[in-house]
Amino acid sequence: MFVVIFGRPGCPFCVRAKELAEKIKEERDDFNFRYVDIHAEGISKADLEKTVGKPVETVPQIFVDQDHIGGCTEFEAYAKEHNLLFK
Repeated sequence: MFVVIFGRPGCPFCVRAKELAEKIKEERDDFNFRYVDIHAEGISKADLEKTVGKPVETVPQIFVDQDHIGGCTEFEAYAKEHNLLFK
């Protein structure tokens, strides 16, 4: 499983999503992720909208194996639903 998190500095939900991904990576060999700082990469909300396929109001925007699942809350629910954390 590969997760991509599009986020920005100073965003508490982006930090939470990244921390969750780091925790899952520590526990699982079949999980990896990439955090993309949209400011550092020069990615605008309009660019994200093209990738997501709908209007983007907030970050993070998270993809699991190239499927858009939503933001931090949706990622937390996904992790719980798919038993990604052992503890």
